[in-house]
Amino acid sequence: MAKNKIITVQDVPITVSISDEQDYICITDMAAAKSNDSRAADVIRNWLRNRSTLEFLATWEEIYNPNFKVFESEHFKKDVGLVTFTQSGL
Repeated sequence: MAKNKIITVQDVPITVSISDEQDYICITDMAAAKSNDSRAADVIRNWLRNRSTLEFLATWEEIYNPNFKVFESEHFKKDVGLVTFTQSGL
């Protein structure tokens, strides 16, 4: 069962969920600190459109996810940065 705790980073409360001895940091809380809550989804969406972000996430998945589809991730990397690009999941 997941447990939540709140940490404060630069006066911003950030939720950390702890499940199976793993910590998960809420990026929505971090994004909301950048702008108001209604814009948090836009901040995350833009972050996920960033080439460096996708390369980081793909590398992370290659290391830690034995079922990661490396070939399919290359299509995302190729299209990132295009106006028409939207992240739907790797």
